[in-house]
Amino acid sequence: MRKVLVTDGVHPLLLEGLEALGFQCDYHPKIGLEQVRGMVADYEGIIINSKVLMDKAMLDEGKKLEFVGRLGSGMEIIDLGYAAQKGIAIHGAPEGNCNAVAEHALGMLLALANNFLQADREVRQKNWKREKNRGFEIMGRTVGVIGFGHTGSQFAQKMSGMGVEILAYDKYKTDYTNNFEQVRETTLEDILANADIISLHLPFTPETKHLVNSDFLKKCKDGVIFINTSRGNVAKTKDLIVGLRSGKVGGACLDVFENEKTATFSQEEHTMYDELYEFENVILTPHVAGWTKESLQRLAEVLLRKITEGLK
Repeated sequence: MRKVLVTDGVHPLLLEGLEALGFQCDYHPKIGLEQVRGMVADYEGIIINSKVLMDKAMLDEGKKLEFVGRLGSGMEIIDLGYAAQKGIAIHGAPEGNCNAVAEHALGMLLALANNFLQADREVRQKNWKREKNRGFEIMGRTVGVIGFGHTGSQFAQKMSGMGVEILAYDKYKTDYTNNFEQVRETTLEDILANADIISLHLPFTPETKHLVNSDFLKKCKDGVIFINTSRGNVAKTKDLIVGLRSGKVGGACLDVFENEKTATFSQEEHTMYDELYEFENVILTPHVAGWTKESLQRLAEVLLRKITEGLK
């Protein structure tokens, strides 16, 4: 019997579906990278999330691999070219959690605009500071969406009912806003010059690494709000901190970070992140934008459908 190694938590319907296709599913949601490396040779399929790197070495270890299923998007953890050379099918599921990410980004923006976290802490301490917690409204502002794939388009859809002007930029697409009446396709320069709020929806590639840096920020409007629910390395944290300190950046909503393994922080990183954490105009979450009860099931449904179609 062919076997699939499942290396992260999944909805039961994915396991049931794979078994219905004739696979034995070995479910190890807490398995580590090195354990996977020692086991992958025995499997025809593997289901991964961000902790497992399917680089050339890992793909070579998987001598029997027919497919890799990626829970979500973020294909930078897979050597796609080498997988293609070896005839290994790659299935991603960005459709599965794009709505969750878009809702999370909107939620972070609303929390920032209305001082929800600060106000909540103060009320719990019986401090009633209404004027201090006066927020700002999103209506009437210009929102720039950089990257108009599954999540970027979902975020634009969520924002379309907020009474804002929406600008979109995607380097590798044209005519992609035809189904979005309130979204205008434009250039990156236009977004930087005119957007009050910029939301990043980009994969991590050599091209996007540190796209948001000091030069990028210089071209932005004063007080710009940044939202990043894509990949941490798209933004250079040091430069973002400088922007926050100077007021060039009016606030940030960050679900992703350059280093998300806090136990591995260097002293420099400890200092850098400690400073970031001190800003009250920054909302932080631990890379959970795509993690909802609904997305857990939807990811399984999307991935199972793609694997089934691929086997045909």
